[in-house]
Amino acid sequence: MLNHEAPVLQNAHTSTMKLKKRWVDALKTLWAYRASYLFIAPFMACFIIFILIPVLSAIVLSFMYYNALETPRFIGWDNFRYMLSQDLLLIKYALPNTITFALIVGPGGYVCAFLLAWLISILPGIYRKWFTLALYTPSLAGLVAMSIIWTPLLSSDRIGYLNSFLLNAGLISEPVLWVTSKEHLMQSMVLVTLWKSMGIGFLAMLAGILNVNPELYEAGRLDGIRSRLEEIWYITIPSTKPQMLFGAVMAIVGAIQSSGIGSSLSGMNPTPQYAGHMIVSQIDDYGFKRFELGYATALSVVLLLIVYLANKLANKLFGTKEGE
Repeated sequence: MLNHEAPVLQNAHTSTMKLKKRWVDALKTLWAYRASYLFIAPFMACFIIFILIPVLSAIVLSFMYYNALETPRFIGWDNFRYMLSQDLLLIKYALPNTITFALIVGPGGYVCAFLLAWLISILPGIYRKWFTLALYTPSLAGLVAMSIIWTPLLSSDRIGYLNSFLLNAGLISEPVLWVTSKEHLMQSMVLVTLWKSMGIGFLAMLAGILNVNPELYEAGRLDGIRSRLEEIWYITIPSTKPQMLFGAVMAIVGAIQSSGIGSSLSGMNPTPQYAGHMIVSQIDDYGFKRFELGYATALSVVLLLIVYLANKLANKLFGTKEGE
Protein backbone atom coordinates (compact mmCIF):
# COMPACT_ATOMS: atom_id res chain seq x y z
CA MET A 1 0.00 0.00 0.00
CA LEU A 2 2.77 2.38 0.90
CA ASN A 3 4.64 1.50 -2.29
CA HIS A 4 1.64 2.60 -4.35
CA GLU A 5 1.17 5.87 -2.45
CA ALA A 6 4.80 6.98 -2.71
CA PRO A 7 4.81 7.78 -6.47
CA VAL A 8 1.49 9.67 -6.13
CA LEU A 9 2.83 11.82 -3.29
CA GLN A 10 6.04 12.43 -5.21
CA ASN A 11 4.13 13.54 -8.33
CA ALA A 12 1.94 15.84 -6.26
CA HIS A 13 5.02 17.36 -4.63
CA THR A 14 6.66 17.86 -8.05
CA SER A 15 3.55 19.55 -9.43
CA THR A 16 3.38 21.85 -6.41
CA MET A 17 7.04 22.83 -6.82
CA LYS A 18 6.54 23.53 -10.54
CA LEU A 19 3.50 25.71 -9.76
CA LYS A 20 5.46 27.65 -7.14
CA LYS A 21 8.32 28.13 -9.59
CA ARG A 22 5.92 29.51 -12.21
CA TRP A 23 4.49 31.98 -9.70
CA VAL A 24 7.98 33.06 -8.66
CA ASP A 25 9.04 33.51 -12.29
CA ALA A 26 5.88 35.49 -13.04
CA LEU A 27 6.45 37.80 -10.06
CA LYS A 28 10.06 38.31 -11.09
CA THR A 29 8.96 39.22 -14.62
CA LEU A 30 6.37 41.68 -13.29
CA TRP A 31 8.95 43.27 -11.04
CA ALA A 32 11.51 43.51 -13.85
CA TYR A 33 9.08 45.61 -15.94
CA ARG A 34 7.71 47.64 -13.04
CA ALA A 35 8.64 50.98 -14.60
CA SER A 36 6.46 50.32 -17.67
CA TYR A 37 3.35 50.03 -15.50
CA LEU A 38 3.62 53.71 -14.66
CA PHE A 39 3.08 54.54 -18.33
CA ILE A 40 0.03 52.30 -18.78
CA ALA A 41 -1.48 53.22 -15.40
CA PRO A 42 -3.47 56.26 -16.72
CA PHE A 43 -4.98 54.19 -19.51
CA MET A 44 -5.76 51.28 -17.19
CA ALA A 45 -7.40 53.62 -14.68
CA CYS A 46 -9.60 55.18 -17.38
CA PHE A 47 -10.42 51.76 -18.83
CA ILE A 48 -11.43 50.33 -15.46
CA ILE A 49 -13.43 53.39 -14.33
CA PHE A 50 -15.19 54.30 -17.57
CA ILE A 51 -15.50 50.94 -19.39
CA LEU A 52 -14.98 47.86 -17.25
CA ILE A 53 -16.97 48.97 -14.18
CA PRO A 54 -19.92 50.39 -16.21
CA VAL A 55 -20.14 47.24 -18.36
CA LEU A 56 -20.06 44.92 -15.35
CA SER A 57 -22.60 47.13 -13.57
CA ALA A 58 -24.87 47.02 -16.61
CA ILE A 59 -24.70 43.23 -16.75
CA VAL A 60 -25.65 43.02 -13.05
CA LEU A 61 -28.41 45.64 -13.40
CA SER A 62 -29.92 43.82 -16.40
CA PHE A 63 -31.08 41.11 -13.97
CA MET A 64 -32.74 43.69 -11.71
CA TYR A 65 -35.93 45.68 -11.56
CA TYR A 66 -34.89 49.30 -11.05
CA ASN A 67 -36.96 52.46 -11.47
CA ALA A 68 -34.38 54.99 -10.14
CA LEU A 69 -36.47 55.49 -6.97
CA GLU A 70 -36.53 52.13 -5.25
CA THR A 71 -33.66 49.85 -4.38
CA PRO A 72 -32.83 47.50 -7.30
CA ARG A 73 -34.61 44.17 -6.90
CA PHE A 74 -33.28 40.93 -8.38
CA ILE A 75 -35.74 39.38 -10.87
CA GLY A 76 -33.48 36.94 -12.71
CA TRP A 77 -34.16 36.48 -16.43
CA ASP A 78 -37.50 38.33 -16.42
CA ASN A 79 -36.15 41.33 -18.37
CA PHE A 80 -34.81 39.10 -21.14
CA ARG A 81 -37.94 36.95 -21.11
CA TYR A 82 -40.09 40.06 -21.56
CA MET A 83 -37.76 41.26 -24.31
CA LEU A 84 -38.15 38.06 -26.34
CA SER A 85 -41.85 37.42 -25.84
CA GLN A 86 -43.82 40.51 -24.79
CA ASP A 87 -42.07 43.66 -26.01
CA LEU A 88 -44.05 44.06 -29.24
CA LEU A 89 -42.41 47.38 -30.15
CA LEU A 90 -39.02 45.71 -30.06
CA ILE A 91 -40.08 42.58 -31.94
CA LYS A 92 -42.26 44.27 -34.56
CA TYR A 93 -40.43 47.55 -35.19
CA ALA A 94 -37.15 48.21 -33.36
CA LEU A 95 -35.32 44.97 -34.16
CA PRO A 96 -36.31 44.70 -37.88
CA ASN A 97 -35.64 48.42 -38.43
CA THR A 98 -32.24 48.18 -36.75
CA ILE A 99 -31.25 45.13 -38.82
CA THR A 100 -32.41 46.77 -42.07
CA PHE A 101 -30.70 50.06 -41.27
CA ALA A 102 -27.44 48.43 -40.13
CA LEU A 103 -27.23 46.05 -43.11
CA ILE A 104 -27.58 48.96 -45.56
CA VAL A 105 -25.68 51.72 -43.78
CA GLY A 106 -22.88 49.58 -42.31
CA PRO A 107 -21.64 47.71 -45.42
CA GLY A 108 -22.87 50.50 -47.74
CA GLY A 109 -20.99 53.23 -45.89
CA TYR A 110 -17.94 50.99 -45.58
CA VAL A 111 -17.80 50.21 -49.31
CA CYS A 112 -18.40 53.87 -50.20
CA ALA A 113 -15.63 54.96 -47.81
CA PHE A 114 -13.13 52.54 -49.38
CA LEU A 115 -14.05 53.37 -52.98
CA LEU A 116 -13.95 57.13 -52.38
CA ALA A 117 -10.64 56.80 -50.51
CA TRP A 118 -9.20 54.84 -53.44
CA LEU A 119 -10.49 57.36 -56.00
CA ILE A 120 -9.00 60.25 -54.02
CA SER A 121 -5.69 58.41 -53.71
CA ILE A 122 -5.19 58.40 -57.48
CA LEU A 123 -5.81 62.15 -57.79
CA PRO A 124 -2.90 64.61 -57.99
CA GLY A 125 -1.83 65.91 -54.60
CA ILE A 126 -3.11 69.45 -55.20
CA TYR A 127 -6.69 68.20 -55.59
CA ARG A 128 -6.54 65.36 -53.08
CA LYS A 129 -6.71 67.49 -49.91
CA TRP A 130 -9.73 69.48 -51.12
CA PHE A 131 -11.72 66.37 -52.04
CA THR A 132 -10.76 64.78 -48.72
CA LEU A 133 -11.91 67.88 -46.84
CA ALA A 134 -15.18 68.01 -48.80
CA LEU A 135 -16.00 64.36 -48.01
CA TYR A 136 -14.87 64.43 -44.38
CA THR A 137 -16.59 67.69 -43.37
CA PRO A 138 -20.17 66.28 -43.31
CA SER A 139 -19.18 63.85 -40.54
CA LEU A 140 -18.26 66.85 -38.37
CA ALA A 141 -21.38 68.88 -39.06
CA GLY A 142 -23.88 66.70 -37.18
CA LEU A 143 -27.15 68.37 -36.20
CA VAL A 144 -26.07 71.69 -37.72
CA ALA A 145 -26.06 70.15 -41.20
CA MET A 146 -29.32 68.38 -40.36
CA SER A 147 -31.11 71.65 -39.67
CA ILE A 148 -29.48 73.74 -42.39
CA ILE A 149 -29.27 71.26 -45.29
CA TRP A 150 -31.45 68.21 -44.93
CA THR A 151 -34.50 69.63 -43.15
CA PRO A 152 -35.38 72.15 -45.91
CA LEU A 153 -34.20 69.74 -48.63
CA LEU A 154 -36.50 66.93 -47.48
CA SER A 155 -39.37 69.13 -46.31
CA SER A 156 -42.72 67.49 -47.07
CA ASP A 157 -44.43 70.58 -48.50
CA ARG A 158 -44.21 72.21 -51.93
CA ILE A 159 -41.46 74.62 -50.93
CA GLY A 160 -39.09 71.85 -49.88
CA TYR A 161 -36.12 71.91 -52.25
CA LEU A 162 -36.45 68.32 -53.43
CA ASN A 163 -40.24 68.42 -53.81
CA SER A 164 -40.05 71.79 -55.56
CA PHE A 165 -37.49 70.49 -58.06
CA LEU A 166 -39.44 67.31 -58.78
CA LEU A 167 -42.73 69.22 -59.18
CA ASN A 168 -41.20 71.75 -61.56
CA ALA A 169 -39.62 68.91 -63.56
CA GLY A 170 -42.99 67.17 -63.80
CA LEU A 171 -41.69 64.00 -62.15
CA ILE A 172 -44.31 64.07 -59.37
CA SER A 173 -47.79 65.55 -59.21
CA GLU A 174 -47.97 66.19 -55.46
CA PRO A 175 -45.42 66.66 -52.66
CA VAL A 176 -43.82 63.52 -51.28
CA LEU A 177 -43.70 63.08 -47.50
CA TRP A 178 -40.00 62.24 -47.38
CA VAL A 179 -39.59 62.29 -43.60
CA THR A 180 -43.12 62.11 -42.24
CA SER A 181 -44.41 58.97 -43.95
CA LYS A 182 -43.75 55.35 -43.14
CA GLU A 183 -42.88 54.53 -46.75
CA HIS A 184 -40.04 57.07 -47.18
CA LEU A 185 -38.59 57.76 -43.73
CA MET A 186 -36.17 54.81 -43.72
CA GLN A 187 -34.90 55.73 -47.19
CA SER A 188 -34.25 59.30 -46.05
CA MET A 189 -32.47 58.06 -42.93
CA VAL A 190 -30.19 55.81 -45.01
CA LEU A 191 -29.42 58.62 -47.48
CA VAL A 192 -28.49 61.14 -44.78
CA THR A 193 -26.44 58.61 -42.81
CA LEU A 194 -24.46 57.56 -45.89
CA TRP A 195 -23.82 61.23 -46.68
CA LYS A 196 -22.28 61.80 -43.26
CA SER A 197 -20.54 58.43 -42.95
CA MET A 198 -17.15 59.51 -44.37
CA GLY A 199 -15.59 59.97 -40.95
CA ILE A 200 -12.42 58.81 -39.27
CA GLY A 201 -12.69 55.34 -40.85
CA PHE A 202 -12.58 56.96 -44.29
CA LEU A 203 -9.45 58.92 -43.33
CA ALA A 204 -7.79 55.75 -42.01
CA MET A 205 -8.47 53.90 -45.27
CA LEU A 206 -7.14 56.84 -47.31
CA ALA A 207 -3.98 56.94 -45.21
CA GLY A 208 -3.52 53.19 -45.60
CA ILE A 209 -3.96 53.29 -49.38
CA LEU A 210 -1.55 56.23 -49.75
CA ASN A 211 1.09 54.36 -47.73
CA VAL A 212 1.04 51.19 -49.85
CA ASN A 213 4.53 50.66 -51.27
CA PRO A 214 4.44 51.63 -55.00
CA GLU A 215 6.95 48.87 -55.71
CA LEU A 216 4.22 46.33 -54.94
CA TYR A 217 2.16 47.64 -57.88
CA GLU A 218 5.21 47.47 -60.16
CA ALA A 219 5.91 43.90 -59.04
CA GLY A 220 2.24 43.04 -59.54
CA ARG A 221 2.31 44.27 -63.14
CA LEU A 222 5.37 42.15 -63.79
CA ASP A 223 3.52 39.15 -62.31
CA GLY A 224 0.56 39.57 -64.65
CA ILE A 225 -1.80 42.08 -63.00
CA ARG A 226 -3.35 44.06 -65.84
CA SER A 227 -6.26 46.07 -64.37
CA ARG A 228 -7.02 48.46 -61.53
CA LEU A 229 -9.55 46.00 -60.12
CA GLU A 230 -6.89 43.30 -59.82
CA GLU A 231 -4.53 45.79 -58.16
CA ILE A 232 -7.20 46.59 -55.57
CA TRP A 233 -8.02 42.94 -54.91
CA TYR A 234 -4.51 41.47 -54.81
CA ILE A 235 -2.42 44.40 -53.52
CA THR A 236 -4.39 47.32 -52.02
CA ILE A 237 -6.78 45.39 -49.80
CA PRO A 238 -4.20 42.92 -48.39
CA SER A 239 -1.77 45.80 -47.75
CA THR A 240 -4.34 47.92 -45.87
CA LYS A 241 -5.93 45.24 -43.66
CA PRO A 242 -5.34 47.14 -40.36
CA GLN A 243 -7.00 50.26 -41.77
CA MET A 244 -9.79 48.15 -43.29
CA LEU A 245 -10.42 46.59 -39.88
CA PHE A 246 -10.50 49.99 -38.19
CA GLY A 247 -12.88 51.29 -40.86
CA ALA A 248 -15.16 48.28 -40.37
CA VAL A 249 -15.32 48.85 -36.60
CA MET A 250 -16.06 52.55 -37.10
CA ALA A 251 -18.77 51.70 -39.65
CA ILE A 252 -20.45 49.38 -37.14
CA VAL A 253 -20.29 51.97 -34.36
CA GLY A 254 -21.50 54.70 -36.72
CA ALA A 255 -24.49 52.63 -37.83
CA ILE A 256 -25.52 52.14 -34.19
CA GLN A 257 -24.96 55.78 -33.20
CA SER A 258 -26.96 57.11 -36.16
CA SER A 259 -30.13 55.27 -35.22
CA GLY A 260 -31.62 58.41 -33.63
CA ILE A 261 -31.54 60.24 -36.93
CA GLY A 262 -35.16 59.33 -37.67
CA SER A 263 -36.47 61.52 -34.85
CA SER A 264 -34.17 64.37 -35.92
CA LEU A 265 -35.39 64.23 -39.52
CA SER A 266 -39.09 63.80 -38.82
CA GLY A 267 -39.22 66.03 -35.74
CA MET A 268 -41.31 63.35 -34.03
CA ASN A 269 -40.53 60.94 -31.23
CA PRO A 270 -41.61 58.24 -31.75
CA THR A 271 -41.22 58.41 -35.50
CA PRO A 272 -44.30 58.14 -37.78
CA GLN A 273 -45.80 54.67 -37.31
CA TYR A 274 -42.47 53.65 -35.75
CA ALA A 275 -40.88 53.59 -39.22
CA GLY A 276 -37.56 54.82 -37.81
CA HIS A 277 -37.78 53.19 -34.39
CA MET A 278 -34.49 51.46 -33.48
CA ILE A 279 -33.12 49.51 -30.53
CA VAL A 280 -31.38 52.67 -29.30
CA SER A 281 -34.73 54.48 -29.49
CA GLN A 282 -36.26 51.69 -27.41
CA ILE A 283 -33.50 52.06 -24.83
CA ASP A 284 -34.09 55.82 -24.63
CA ASP A 285 -37.83 55.25 -24.29
CA TYR A 286 -37.56 52.81 -21.37
CA GLY A 287 -34.57 54.47 -19.73
CA PHE A 288 -35.37 58.21 -19.88
CA LYS A 289 -39.16 58.31 -20.24
CA ARG A 290 -40.53 55.28 -18.44
CA PHE A 291 -37.61 55.05 -15.97
CA GLU A 292 -37.54 51.26 -16.25
CA LEU A 293 -33.78 51.30 -16.00
CA GLY A 294 -33.38 47.57 -15.42
CA TYR A 295 -35.09 46.68 -18.71
CA ALA A 296 -33.31 49.49 -20.56
CA THR A 297 -30.00 48.11 -19.29
CA ALA A 298 -30.94 44.62 -20.47
CA LEU A 299 -31.57 46.05 -23.95
CA SER A 300 -28.18 47.79 -23.77
CA VAL A 301 -26.47 44.51 -22.88
CA VAL A 302 -28.07 42.78 -25.87
CA LEU A 303 -27.02 45.66 -28.13
CA LEU A 304 -23.48 45.43 -26.74
CA LEU A 305 -23.45 41.71 -27.55
CA ILE A 306 -24.62 42.41 -31.12
CA VAL A 307 -21.87 45.01 -31.61
CA TYR A 308 -19.29 42.62 -30.13
CA LEU A 309 -20.29 39.83 -32.53
CA ALA A 310 -20.21 42.25 -35.47
CA ASN A 311 -16.71 43.36 -34.45
CA LYS A 312 -15.59 39.73 -34.20
CA LEU A 313 -16.87 39.15 -37.73
CA ALA A 314 -14.99 42.25 -38.95
CA ASN A 315 -11.84 41.03 -37.21
CA LYS A 316 -12.20 37.61 -38.86
CA LEU A 317 -12.55 39.21 -42.29
CA PHE A 318 -9.88 41.91 -42.05
CA GLY A 319 -7.75 41.01 -39.03
CA THR A 320 -4.10 40.20 -39.62
CA LYS A 321 -3.30 36.59 -38.80
CA GLU A 322 -0.25 35.74 -36.74
CA GLY A 323 2.77 35.37 -38.95
CA GLU A 324 1.49 37.62 -41.75
